[in-house]
Amino acid sequence: MRISVDISLYPLNENYVAPILAFIAKLETNPKLIIKRNSLSTQVFGEYRDVMDCLDAEVEALFSEIPESVFVLKMIGTDRADIVDV
Repeated sequence: MRISVDISLYPLNENYVAPILAFIAKLETNPKLIIKRNSLSTQVFGEYRDVMDCLDAEVEALFSEIPESVFVLKMIGTDRADIVDV
């Protein structure tokens, strides 16, 4: 099953831009996922297990570095990659 996830990351510190860009860059290294950026959030598209495994690893890594961070995730059980306009 293919899914779509909309992610917003809010590191709760003054230097918030670099961790956000680094998190997105790590997601983009996964060849199984489609990643689309925009000014408000990032969308991730792919097979459920591939998306969740990647998010599990990368969210845990970020929380290890910056525990004072907030993630907001919206998920839908279909692949909306061809519908989302960036």
